[in-house]
Amino acid sequence: MKGIKNPIVPGWYADPEARRYAGEYWIYVTRSHTDYAGQLNLDAFSSGDLINWTKHEGIIDMAGFPWISKAVWAPTIIEQGGNYYLIFASNDIQRDGEKGGLEIAVSSHPGGPFRGYLGTSLIDRFVNRAQPIDAHLFRDDDGTIYLYYGGWGHCNVAKMNEAMTGFSAFESGDRFLEITPPGYVEAPCMLKHNRRYYFMWSEGSWTDGTYKVAYGVGDDPVGPFKSKGTLLEKQAPIADGPGHHSCLNLDNGEWVIVYHRRIIGEKTPGKRILCIDKLKLSDDGISRVVMTDQW
Repeated sequence: MKGIKNPIVPGWYADPEARRYAGEYWIYVTRSHTDYAGQLNLDAFSSGDLINWTKHEGIIDMAGFPWISKAVWAPTIIEQGGNYYLIFASNDIQRDGEKGGLEIAVSSHPGGPFRGYLGTSLIDRFVNRAQPIDAHLFRDDDGTIYLYYGGWGHCNVAKMNEAMTGFSAFESGDRFLEITPPGYVEAPCMLKHNRRYYFMWSEGSWTDGTYKVAYGVGDDPVGPFKSKGTLLEKQAPIADGPGHHSCLNLDNGEWVIVYHRRIIGEKTPGKRILCIDKLKLSDDGISRVVMTDQW
């Protein structure tokens, strides 16, 4: 791989979810504005080489979500049965009874348009004290699709049902299990490597240079996960506040991490940029990520 330059696209974007569909790389992003009024849709970028990117603007048909008025952000996506299901946060709800939470939309194409799927929110309440934001979808080798999500220092996991309309119960009978690791703030992410589960999350504040990524390793998708410490954090003179990431396994077997970060000294919370760097996995864990301007 040659020619990666960070940021990978111009403009302010955050919370990238990276996938590969039909031979192309896709990154789904938050429009990163300090004012929520600028975050009433999501964008995506597609590329055949991780270098040259095509922007897909406003990928959600918001007519299917008339209750959304404040913001949408933090997308996650998965293909199931020939359709693409997009889950994202809305309205920054602060308590049960408010409209919004986690929404789900569907499209026959990875670039959308994504249309409302349920006619209501997928999760519209606080379960185990987790604010319903920052979702991440992960498919295990047996086909089970897990949904990890949660803000305000709490993380839940649930199993999507086959129709993607709701959740299947765990053996305990519960539909949501809390799996919050020490230090967790938000932005869960999962990958599987050599039959082990690498659970990652963001710590610190998304508004400044304290933001960073930590991780743990376990033998089951619902944990427990043994904490392995910090994976990605501020690195002078390159950047501050890296976090809310996802991961891609390339054709050659190598991994990359797709994340947002801040320009050192930038005080405006919404000014975040999209970047890609190498992610090195081994049986011992994940090496600390070295941020670059280009590689």
